[in-house]
Parts: sequence; C-alpha cells; structure tokens
Amino acid sequence: MKPADLFSPANIATALIAMNFLAFAAFGIDKAKAERGAWRISEAALLNLAFFGGTPGAYAGRALFRHKTRKQPFVSHLHTIAVLQLAALVGLAVYLW
Repeated sequence: MKPADLFSPANIATALIAMNFLAFAAFGIDKAKAERGAWRISEAALLNLAFFGGTPGAYAGRALFRHKTRKQPFVSHLHTIAVLQLAALVGLAVYLW
C-alpha cells in the first residue's frame, strides 16, 4: 500500500465518521458520569476529539445530552475550533478551485 492510498477520500470519510461518533459518545458518557459523580472525561480530551474532526459530533452530543452548554471557557474553545476548521475548509476549497 502506498502512502497516498492512506489519504483516499474513502479513508478520510471513514476517519471523520469514526471521530464524530467517538466525540458524540464521549459527551454522552461524560454526562452519565457527571450525573453519577464518577470519574470524568477531561475537557481536554473532549476538545481534542472535536479538534481532530469530531466537531459536528461534539455539537450534537452537547445538544442532545445538554452537556457542557454553559461551561466557560469550554464553550469558547469549542467555538474557536469550529471556526478554525471552517476557515481551513474554505481555504482548501479556494485553493483547490
């Protein structure tokens, strides 16, 4: 397998789907742990899942589980990640066009 094959559209799509599922699940698991008073998933781990492609899953998990919706600076960090990813996508689209 060539290195270029690793970055095929199918592999990228699969990785993004997996990352969004993990981010969504992590928000649900963290919410359940918070309600039980158990050991929690760190905010850094939740933000890393968003940063590495799981932003839609993170936002969906926040909305569905009503978790981390008012916690600052977490909310600001998540919004910053989303804006940076959107800017990167726009920049990539302009570059490829």
